[in-house]
Amino acid sequence: MAVLRSADRIACEDTRHSAPLLAHHGISGKSLTSLHEHNEVRRIPELLAAAQAGETVAVVTDAGMPGVSDPGYRLVHACIAAGVPFEVLPGPSAVLTALIGSGMPCHAFRFGGFLPVKSGRRRQALEDSLASGETGIFFESPHRLSGSLDLLTEIEPGATVCVARELTKKFETYHRGTAAELAAHFSTHPPKGEIVLLLHTAK
Repeated sequence: MAVLRSADRIACEDTRHSAPLLAHHGISGKSLTSLHEHNEVRRIPELLAAAQAGETVAVVTDAGMPGVSDPGYRLVHACIAAGVPFEVLPGPSAVLTALIGSGMPCHAFRFGGFLPVKSGRRRQALEDSLASGETGIFFESPHRLSGSLDLLTEIEPGATVCVARELTKKFETYHRGTAAELAAHFSTHPPKGEIVLLLHTAK
């Protein structure tokens, strides 16, 4: 909150989400700029100019940490190229929260972002992750989770799997088991909310 209070300008993934949060904490009088996946490239010159003019610019996303499957990395790249100093503040990350909560090996892992929509590419992503011997981490949509678990069961039914849902929220849950066990569970219990899928080969 101290950063948001001291910032001159706040770049928000969705100003409709950030404005109530700021108001709740008594933060007002800030210039709010929308920064999301559809306008990030277009907004970068404006934000760089503001920083170069001496403004303190803060970047926030709706959930999670900027840059991790959220807007931010293009802006960081542009700051580096332009020689604009910046500071990264540790924040909540569904990737690391899910990894630690899963109980799977943490010494080597790979994050693949959102699983591909097309089944062929999705299968390849899952196969590559299992073959790596590392803990694989993916974001997945609730309505595609069952299909992804079915694919995993075809590839390696005994693979260790964890489905982490609604992390850091009221209804946070972890479901752990084999690919086959979780495929069976979610075939009759459709999930809701934000999903992180973790997997590790049992071989």
